[in-house]
Amino acid sequence: MKLANYLTRNGSRGVALIKGKFAYDIRDPNVPENIRAMLNGITCTDDLISEGNALRALRDGGADKIYSTSNPQSIKDLRFHPPVLHPQKILLAAVNYVSHSKEQDVKAPSEPYFFSKFQNALIGDGDSIVVPSISKKVDWEVELAVVIGKRGKYIARKEARDYLAGYTIANDISFRDLQFPDGWPTKLNALGQNWIKGKALDNSFPLGPWFVTPDELKDPSNLDLSLSVNGEIKQKSNTSEMVFRVEQLVEYLSSGITLEPGDVISTGTPLGVAAFTGASYLKDGDLLEASIQDIGVLRNPVKSED
Repeated sequence: MKLANYLTRNGSRGVALIKGKFAYDIRDPNVPENIRAMLNGITCTDDLISEGNALRALRDGGADKIYSTSNPQSIKDLRFHPPVLHPQKILLAAVNYVSHSKEQDVKAPSEPYFFSKFQNALIGDGDSIVVPSISKKVDWEVELAVVIGKRGKYIARKEARDYLAGYTIANDISFRDLQFPDGWPTKLNALGQNWIKGKALDNSFPLGPWFVTPDELKDPSNLDLSLSVNGEIKQKSNTSEMVFRVEQLVEYLSSGITLEPGDVISTGTPLGVAAFTGASYLKDGDLLEASIQDIGVLRNPVKSED
């Protein structure tokens, strides 16, 4: 299943199943009463994820009844909010693709290495990435992200997928002149990179447009992914290039950290970012399109804060 938080042109909000080019509201009046009763109180995907029984019921036949009875809406007529609205944690893996380590001439880490973003960074499909007045080097990073589906700690690798609500597309917008200290890399700062100012500014984490449940996307380790700026391909690779796979990342993070429903783990990016290729950084008027096989396309315009 593909599940999304959406907004219609007349301003109504809802949760929809996505199939092909259409969205099906899970609480459409035409949906059978027993299904709507089961979904009573579900106002966003966060509710659906937290209420595990409702999500399981959709997987176990409820979705088929919604497809056959809910009034289909063209996805072209809808705006999509992020597929999870209030993640407690947003955790991102650094240097988790072989090609990304090579393009910056560093060794891949011997164990997963993470940094954080926060809810201020979270935006959805069609929302604007902001070039702030304090940065002139705004960069892109297409990533596969996973949404946690149930609470867990010390999760074994072999059980990791049982804790996932689904997979989605992320774009780790980065501010390289804030991330890297003056003189980097020839002159190193004893405290390392400035991960917070370099990664966690407002509107720096596009996510969406929906998430795909694990029963539909069975193997996240062999997905093509790409990113274009104004139609020009900048990144193109496959998730098979990951240093640490999804299951390993979940196992590592949950060792000592309780993962909660709705938490987001972004799994790293391949080669092709502006910082290490000499490409132009983002500017007002640009359009980014991040694509991952079997999930979809996440589109975001760029605007200046000035």
